[in-house]
Amino acid sequence: MIKFPEILKELRLEKNMSRQDLADLIFVNVRTISYWELGQRECNLEQLAKLSKIFCVTTDYLLGLEN
Repeated sequence: MIKFPEILKELRLEKNMSRQDLADLIFVNVRTISYWELGQRECNLEQLAKLSKIFCVTTDYLLGLEN
């Protein structure tokens, strides 16, 4: 099963976004994006919802619960 860090990084790269681009869109520090992609921290529900909208996917998809 693919996990959130891998999915997030894959979606970000598919959109040709840098970590800084994504951080700016959801108002977090670029290090936060790095932590998420490395699996060192988790995002909160509000941030998860924002990511879902940015990438046009469900939260279940981001969490690796559906394909």
